[in-house]
Amino acid sequence: MIISPRIRQNICINAHPVGCAAQVKAQINYVRKRGKIEGPKKVLVIGASNGYGLAARIVSAFASDAATIGLAFEKPGSAQRTATAGWYNSEAFRREAQAAGLPAWNVNGDAFSEETKSEVMTVIKDQLGKLDFLVYSIAAPRRIDPVTGEIYSSVIKPIGQPFTAKTVDFLTGVVSEVTAEPATGEQIAHTVKVMGGEDWLMWVDRLLAENLLAHGFQTVAFSYIGSEQTRPLYRDGTIGAAKKDLEQKAQDINTMLAAVDGRALVSVNKALVTRASAVIPAVPLYIALLYRVMKAKNLHEGCIHQIHRLYRDFLFGQDVLQLDAGGRVRLDDWEMRPDVQSEVRKLWQQVDQETIGEFADIKGLREEFLRHHGFGMPGVDYAQDVAPDLL
Repeated sequence: MIISPRIRQNICINAHPVGCAAQVKAQINYVRKRGKIEGPKKVLVIGASNGYGLAARIVSAFASDAATIGLAFEKPGSAQRTATAGWYNSEAFRREAQAAGLPAWNVNGDAFSEETKSEVMTVIKDQLGKLDFLVYSIAAPRRIDPVTGEIYSSVIKPIGQPFTAKTVDFLTGVVSEVTAEPATGEQIAHTVKVMGGEDWLMWVDRLLAENLLAHGFQTVAFSYIGSEQTRPLYRDGTIGAAKKDLEQKAQDINTMLAAVDGRALVSVNKALVTRASAVIPAVPLYIALLYRVMKAKNLHEGCIHQIHRLYRDFLFGQDVLQLDAGGRVRLDDWEMRPDVQSEVRKLWQQVDQETIGEFADIKGLREEFLRHHGFGMPGVDYAQDVAPDLL
């Protein structure tokens, strides 16, 4: 099969196995070139197949020589249909890790379910004994409550009043205005249930109960705050409500982890193009402007650069951990620099259809989005006939 990107409503519905393997390899090469980090040795990454979760697994293994368990909910390919990008990424990581002599196990399942939790617990007991690091990196559209069986669905909406702003279709470069209607109370509660910190806490509680956490255990989850351009929809909207819950749950988890002298942290990361952020109104335009400014200042980072810096400069490379007033790691420090935000704000006010090509890095945005699905990787022959069920 000749595999080309198929995109509907800014969602790529297929992936390229060779391209996905190439982008995993590129991230590994980046980490290897930067030497070792005295980091964790027995790591579980929940949400390990894309974006920040995949990057955390790569840095754990190839910078700190960690044995890793990667949990993700992905679909394998068939003779007629490609696998999800996350499936190809996970398999590519496992192959690379094993070739390097680094133990790696993939678990495919719903992180919210008790069955998946039990499966992961068994792998930890049989293979690792105890964990010293857990990365929680879930971005899910829905969750089935493991106790009640009720289905909750997340939404991306403002709270209290409609939000109207400019946005851009990064595939076509068309600038338009978009309005998002405010969420209902039920939608807010559902989004917090899916994207908040409850499941993170449940994982730690289960691991503690089964005596699977080493002394000094650490766990981190990812959040985002963002700029004034996206704040009404993001930080002050339904996703922001969920992130605030995540940060509150970090405090609850810290109390629980006193038993093992452990610590839970939230890392506030930089805005990046991911499979999730690509469909949030106004966010693609903000990211396109941000990329232009940060690249000009030589400050731009992708997922692997961010996570490598998180390990090296914050979690494992400093005697005293630098936290903000809310007790969070601020990996968005370069994005939120006053000079960066001032320039983005000015461009946001000026950008329109005529100036989008000059003011915004649409090309970089599009290329990064496609790379997440294995397309546009240097050295890959996309005219080659490949089997979509290739592992």
